[in-house]
Formats: sequence, C-alpha cells, structure tokens
Amino acid sequence: MSFEKDHQQCLEKLVWATHELQVDIDRVKLSRIAELIVQTMTGPWRYFHTPEHIFEVGGTDNAIEVLAALFHDLVYVQVDKSVNFNLTYYISPFIRQIKEKLYIRDRHELPQDTMCEMVMEVFGFAPGRELSPFAGQNEFLSGLICAKVMEPFISSSLILQIVACIEATIPFRPPSKEGFSASEQLYMRLKEINSKYEIGMSVEELRLTVRRAVRMSNRDVGSFANPSSAQFLDGTWSLLPETNHNLQNTTSYTVHQYRVALQKMEGFMNFLRPDIIFQQFDGEPNDAAYQELLARSGRNIQIAKLYLGSKLFTIAVLETLSLRFGSDIPLSTMMGESGELSPDRFSIEKLENFLPAIDKPYTPQNDIENEVLNLLEVGRSKSSGYDIKNSPLTTFIIKFIGFDEIRTLLVQAKAFFQDEISGEEFLAQCNPEVKEIITNGLLRLFDRRKAALQKV
Repeated sequence: MSFEKDHQQCLEKLVWATHELQVDIDRVKLSRIAELIVQTMTGPWRYFHTPEHIFEVGGTDNAIEVLAALFHDLVYVQVDKSVNFNLTYYISPFIRQIKEKLYIRDRHELPQDTMCEMVMEVFGFAPGRELSPFAGQNEFLSGLICAKVMEPFISSSLILQIVACIEATIPFRPPSKEGFSASEQLYMRLKEINSKYEIGMSVEELRLTVRRAVRMSNRDVGSFANPSSAQFLDGTWSLLPETNHNLQNTTSYTVHQYRVALQKMEGFMNFLRPDIIFQQFDGEPNDAAYQELLARSGRNIQIAKLYLGSKLFTIAVLETLSLRFGSDIPLSTMMGESGELSPDRFSIEKLENFLPAIDKPYTPQNDIENEVLNLLEVGRSKSSGYDIKNSPLTTFIIKFIGFDEIRTLLVQAKAFFQDEISGEEFLAQCNPEVKEIITNGLLRLFDRRKAALQKV
C-alpha cells in the first residue's frame, strides 16, 4: 500500500476515534499525527510491523483500542536500529542515550511533567532505569510519545486508558514471583495511579480498561493462534528480515547469515509457551475462547519448532560444505537462483534439480510431522521477497532419513554453530548417502554454471 493510502486510512481512524470519544481536534492536526505515525511505520526495515498491522490490531469497535494500536509500535529499536528522528522531539527531554543503550533520565534531570510520571507508573518504571528492548523499552517509548502527542487534546483519563493498552502489548511475560499475571499487575498499578493523580475512574472503569487492554494485546499476537499453520509461518517469515537486515539483499545474503536468522527464530520458538503469549483478565476472553487460543498457538509452536529445526539442519549441512571453499558464500551460490528464468531467458539451474527420486520415502508418524512435511514440500501460503515458500532440499532429506534422525543430528548442528565441534566433525555424523547426494548435486550445479560460462 502506498504512503498516501496508509496516511488516509490512518487519518480516517483518528477522525473516527476522536469523534467516538467526543474529542474535537482539527483535521489538519490529525493529519499531521497520521503523517508522524505512517512515516515511522513505513521505514525501510518494516516488514511485519507496518501500517497494516496497527490497523488490524486496533480493530474497528472501540476508539481507545484504535488509538492505542496506532501508536503502540511507533518505536521498535531492534527493527529501525534507532528512534525515528521525528519522534525524538517528544521523548528527548525524558530519555538519554549512553553508547547503544537508552535510559530514563535521572530524577534531577527530568522536567516536571505529570504525563511522563504517569506513563512511567503505568509501566512500573522509575527515573534512571535502563530500558531493555526485551522488557518494554519499545512499548514504553511508544506510550510516552502517544501521551505527549495527545496531551493537548484529550483528558488524562483517556490517555491513561490508551497507554494501558500499549503497556499490555509487552509480549511474552510470565507471572510475577507472587503469581500475578501481567494484566493483574497492570490493574494494581492503575488503581494506584487513579488515586494518586485523582483521575476519578471507578473500580469497574479500571477493570474495563484492563479488559480492553487484554483484548487489544491478544489481537497483537493473534497470528500465533491462526487456524492455518501456513499463514502463521508467513508471519514468521515476515518477521525475519526486520531483525536480519542482510536478508533484504535477496541474491547476496550468505549461507551463514541465513542460518543465523533461522537459528534465532528456532531458539525463540523453543522458548515460547502459549500461556505467556495470550492474556486473560476478568473474563476477557471467556474461558472457552482463551483455551482455544492456547490450543491453536500450542499446535503452531510445535509445528514451527519442527519446521524451523528441519530447515536449520539442512542449512547446517550446506554451511559445512560451503566452508570448504569460503566463509562468506551466498546462499544462491549453493542453491541456485530463486527465479524461474534468467534475464536471457535460459532456465536457471537449482540444486533441487539434481536430487534423485526416493523409492521408499519416510512416512510421517503423527499429525504434526505430516503437517510439517506438507509445509516444506508444498510451501507456506506465500513466498516472501527474500525466500521461496517451499523447501525442496529439506523435503528430500526428511523423506530420505526421517524426522527422528534430523532431531538427533540437530543437536550436533547446534554444537557446530557454537564452535564446540568443527563443520567436518558435524558432517561426519550425517547420513553418508545424503552427504554424497547433496555434494554430487552441488558438483553438477557448478558444472552447469561452468558450461554456461564457457558457452558465453
């Protein structure tokens, strides 16, 4: 979608939400806010956290949720590698940078600013705190920007409700040592803020605020519970280039770079549990819906772990072979170009073209294995800009040796990644027939390239 269309849609949502809240803001000012949001959300590294994402997360029914969603991903330091310059106007009085880290300014450096104090307390933060990208940094800065942008136009009560929704989008938080969930802790902080700043919200309004925050938060991570595992993995593949910027160079990223991207995502999936993805508070969502979210996300995580682990094993084999003639070999050199035809209309040879048929292919042992093999063979729902949607080489390896052997050898592959064993030591433990087939396939691929060069 173009910037103009994104800007128009964002503006329409701002107009609708402020009208629903009976807040009168000049359309020109709302247009400037929309520009601030969309310009940030369409940065060069944004693949998943885009305007489309924030429009979806906000839903269409509640003005507080719509406004919170528009602001909740404004800051994403890991993706953008910085804070967008236009946003620094709102946070530089309160935040300082020391080397690569961001900190809330010490108490004596902070200006007297009630809104900043309130936002800090919503997040449970204090002056002088180091901000961590894995513990609310992006959400806090996004919430602070939202509060300062909207402060001239709306009440402290509405800002508190909006910022509470943004706080709830801090993902993957286990219960506290005392056993309180993230949403329960948010509720307790809101009660204290309401009293301290004399906001005037009732207990039911505070509980409604947290229920609303949980509803929006669960939409933010809703892709984990997608009924289609293929579409769930589409989202995963959109996330990869956001924090692995080299993948944007589709024909030049190396075997090693692709492996590192898969390795980080596979490690993340092995860390995840359904009960830290989705939240529940005061009947939102109801028990049946909550259990459905847990069941679907649990299945998707199982599928993703096996899918990513299988691809990670394959790339480990390719990486060890590539090290025989260099350490920075493009993946396209090993696999062949991903296109169908070269510019001169000659067919492009790929490694998969030189894999033999298998007489007795492996039979999946359960539903998860069957789903993963289908995803690898047929593909995810769509190709990404940097990778094809199916995995022919991984499919071949699984049909040849089965998932159990891959699970076993993946342990050795990870030892290779950690430099605990050499690539050749890892390769020595792999199935000799598979090694020979892949090696011969590479030789034939390189021979074709040699022949093409001589022909020219």
